[in-house]
Amino acid sequence: MSAETRDELVFLPLGGSNEIGMNLNAYGFGPADDRKWIVVDVGVTFGDSTTPGVDVIVPDPSYLEGENILGIVLTHAHEDHIGALGWLWPRLKAPLYATPFTAFLIREKLRDAGLLDEVELNVVPLGGTISLGDFEVTMVTITHSIPEPNGLAIRTPLGTVLHTGDWKIDEDPVIGERTDVETIRRLGDEGVLAMVCDSTNVFVDGSAGSEAEVKVALTALIGSLTGKVAVGCFASNVARLDSVIRAAEACGRRVCLVGRSMHRITAAAKSVGLLQDVQPFIDMSEAGYFPDEAILYLCTGSQGEPRAALNRIANGDHPHISLGKGDACVFSSRVIPGNELQIGRMQDKLAERGVRLYTERDHPGIHVSGHPCRDELREMYQWARPRVAVPTHGQRRHLIEHCNLARDMQVPEAVAMRNGDLLRLAPGLAEIIDEVPSGRLFVDGGLLTPEGSDALRERRHVALAGVLAVAVAIDGKGRLAGDLEIRGLGLPGDDELEDALDDLADLAAQTLAKMKPAERLDDQAVEQAVSRTLKRAARQIWDRKPAVETLIVRI
Repeated sequence: MSAETRDELVFLPLGGSNEIGMNLNAYGFGPADDRKWIVVDVGVTFGDSTTPGVDVIVPDPSYLEGENILGIVLTHAHEDHIGALGWLWPRLKAPLYATPFTAFLIREKLRDAGLLDEVELNVVPLGGTISLGDFEVTMVTITHSIPEPNGLAIRTPLGTVLHTGDWKIDEDPVIGERTDVETIRRLGDEGVLAMVCDSTNVFVDGSAGSEAEVKVALTALIGSLTGKVAVGCFASNVARLDSVIRAAEACGRRVCLVGRSMHRITAAAKSVGLLQDVQPFIDMSEAGYFPDEAILYLCTGSQGEPRAALNRIANGDHPHISLGKGDACVFSSRVIPGNELQIGRMQDKLAERGVRLYTERDHPGIHVSGHPCRDELREMYQWARPRVAVPTHGQRRHLIEHCNLARDMQVPEAVAMRNGDLLRLAPGLAEIIDEVPSGRLFVDGGLLTPEGSDALRERRHVALAGVLAVAVAIDGKGRLAGDLEIRGLGLPGDDELEDALDDLADLAAQTLAKMKPAERLDDQAVEQAVSRTLKRAARQIWDRKPAVETLIVRI
C-alpha cells in the first residue's frame, strides 16, 4: 500500500467534548504511524466545591507530547480557549497563530508564565490563511461575545473541515464584523467534509439575540436608577463592556473599571482600535469624589468568584468601593451552571446591605448569549452543508441532541464524541478508531497534578470528615512513655468534643496496650492499629471516618 493511500485525516478532542469549557482539539494528517498535527485552542476550566484549593483545571495533553505538532491555532481569546497556554505550551512546544486582539492577551499570559521569549507567536490578519504542512487554515470571521472570534476553514488533501469555534448570528454585534456568511456558503459549495460545531445552546429555541438590543435595554434600566450603580459582567465580553459604557455615558455617568481583568481586556481592545471614542475611565481612588448619580462601576465577579471585585464589595472589604441602601447592582451575564450557590450567596450579601439587584431573570434583555440557538444552528448547516456533523463544546446531552438536529437537517453522518476519542474523518465513513489517554490536570499550589492525585483526594476527605491528630511517645523497649494526646479538626460537638476526644484517647491507649512491645517498635503497625480503632469509634460517635494522622515520638 502506498504512503498516499495510507493517509488519514483524524480529529481528536482532548478537552471540550462532554463538557463546556477547557477546549483542546487536534487534527492529524498522514499515515497512522507518522501523523502530523495542528492543535486548535488550549483552554482552561475552573474549580468548584469538589476541587478544594484548585481554581484552575487544564486538559491533559500527554498523548500529543512528542508528536509532530506543526502549529497551535487559537480561535479567540476566551479563557476556555487560550487560558492553559502558560501551563501547557512547554509540553506541546509549537508555534502559535492568532489574530491581533487574541495575540495581545496571549502575550500577557506568556509574560506571566515567563515564556514570552521562548514562544513563536505569529499574528494573523482577520481572514488570513496559514500554511502548515498538509493543512491550510483560513480564519473565517464570525460573531461571538469577544473581539475577533474566528471559525477555521481547515483544508487538507482529504477534504475541508469547518471548525466553528464559539459563534452566534448577530446582524448588529456592536463591535466587530458580522459573520462572514458568503465565505461559509462558498465553502459549502466547494464541499465541507465535516463541521465541528458549538453545541452550548442546542436546547434553546430561536436565536440568541443581538448585542444592540442589550445596549438599548441597559440604557433604559441605568437611566431609571438613582444612587451608585455597579454592573457585573464578563470582562472578556468587550461588546458588553462597550454597551455598558455607552449606556452609562448616555445617562450622565462616568465609568470606573473595577477588577484587574477589566483593565487588561480594555487595554487589549484599545490596542486593536476599539473603545477609542469613550470618555477616560475614572480611577477607583477618585471615584468616591463623584456624586452617586454620576458614577458607574463596571465590575468583575458576576459569577461570585471569591476574590473578584463584586464579592469583595458584597463582603464590605473592598478598599475603595462600597454599595449600600439606595444603590443598585446589575448582573448583565448568565449564570454558568455550577455557580448558582456562590452567586446566590453574593447576591444575598448585597441585598442585606440594601443594594437593589437586577438580573436577566427579572429584566429580560440585559443579557444575550454569545452561542447559537437552534435557529442559528439550522442556518449554519444550510450554509455549510457538511457531510459529517461533529458537535463539540457541550455536555453529553448537548452533543447527542446536536447530532439529532444535524440529522434532521439531512446531514448524512453525525458523531457525538468524548474527550480522547480519535475520529477518522477520511477516507471512508467517519468512524471512531481509537480511544487515547485523556483527562484533567489540576493547577494546585502552582504545580500541575493529575486529577486523581493523593493530595486532592486527601483534601476532599478532610473537608468532608475532619481530622484526628494523635501524638504518642514510645520508649526504646516499646513501652508507652506518657499519656496519648488527641486533637480534632473539623469535627462536630463544640462543648462535647473534648469529652469525645478523651474517650478516643482512652480507646487508642487500650489498643496500644494490647500490642506486644516488639509490635510497638514498628511505626507502621502502631499507625494502622490506632487508625483502625479511631475510625471505628468515630463512625459510632459522628457517623463519619475522619482522617487520622499519628505522630510517634521515639524516646
